[in-house]
Amino acid sequence: MKSDIDSLMQAANLDAILVSGSAQHNPTMFYLTGGAHMTHGELIKKRGEEAVLYYSPMERDEAARTGLPTRNLMDYNYQELLKESDGNAAQATAKRYKQMLSELGIESGRMAVYGKVEAGPSYTVLTALQQLMPEIEIVGEMGRSVLLQAMETKDASEAERMRRMGQITVEVVDRVASFLQEHKAKDGILVKADDQPLTIGDIKKKISAWVAGLGVENPHGVIFAIGHDAGVPHSTGNPEDLLQLGKTIVFDIFLQEPGGGYHYDFTRTWCLGHAPEAEQKLYDDVKFVFDDIMGGLEANAPFPLLQKRTCDLFEEQGHPTIQSDPRTQEGYVHSIGHGLGLNVHEQPSARGKGNLLKPGVVVTIEPGLYYPEKGMGVRIEDTVYVREDGEIEVLAEYPHDLVLPISKT
Repeated sequence: MKSDIDSLMQAANLDAILVSGSAQHNPTMFYLTGGAHMTHGELIKKRGEEAVLYYSPMERDEAARTGLPTRNLMDYNYQELLKESDGNAAQATAKRYKQMLSELGIESGRMAVYGKVEAGPSYTVLTALQQLMPEIEIVGEMGRSVLLQAMETKDASEAERMRRMGQITVEVVDRVASFLQEHKAKDGILVKADDQPLTIGDIKKKISAWVAGLGVENPHGVIFAIGHDAGVPHSTGNPEDLLQLGKTIVFDIFLQEPGGGYHYDFTRTWCLGHAPEAEQKLYDDVKFVFDDIMGGLEANAPFPLLQKRTCDLFEEQGHPTIQSDPRTQEGYVHSIGHGLGLNVHEQPSARGKGNLLKPGVVVTIEPGLYYPEKGMGVRIEDTVYVREDGEIEVLAEYPHDLVLPISKT
């Protein structure tokens, strides 16, 4: 949580954090500012002190709404710095950073950098800053960065926002199911009133309209893949594919609050009309593992142990897994889940030591089996919150039925 940032910085031997870029669709800046409507800003946090937000004067009111101490970038006279630097923009920007850091008493130590900005210009500016302030070590963290560790646990207000996103997500999923069932089948495919085939592209257009109408965002697109494509975990599906009866459809949707806020992540697998024996068997195998893992969730359990159990169970069923063959591209090929929040994939990870289902974490549970050459794939996914009292809460309940009944013409 945010209250942990200073202790995490101490543990990582960081003296300061610099975050750059927009305050929207920029997870670290969104996290620290609350998602202010700012097209660009700079945020500097000295360990043990409140973060300071630097803003363009056009966005001064938005900056003020964050409740953070703020400073106007215009006060640093960039044009004069540019003149001093013979027109070198990187040098001028680095000099402005030096002024900002010095005012906050940051003259030496280790400073981590964050934010969504263009890599090339940022590299040039940070290189120039390093030359201007050689006593500061500029750090680019990998893996479990300080801010990702802080973001790993959610407070009650964050969990409530994700709970609401879950409710909206299942509303969209239910509308998709109803829309599919409003259509009849002819010669084994769903058709519209004019007898023209219904396509995956038609479904995705409806999803986009519903998402917009419900006031949320779908920045990453939707996985709605049938048959062979359902057997490739992150295939989004071919818009021209027809909706055939009896083929597995993997429907994975990860909507987001407006402005780049909190996500929800959810997957169901459907067969329209009926499920052939092979598809039903594959689904039953996944559902067995899903129920086993969900039933065994406990606060503070090591997340990687759930990955191991998932692999063990699938291998007992006769499926290849990445535990027995790390290079397999069929069977079970991914992790049992991941942390979720302002990023679709956050901490904790289901791989590596030290990843626990601590109170406050929000994680997905999503076992799946994939056989593209057999024309099928199955994934079931719910998102759960480990509450402060240790209880495990599914943030949005929805049926796990495989078959969606369809009428025939």
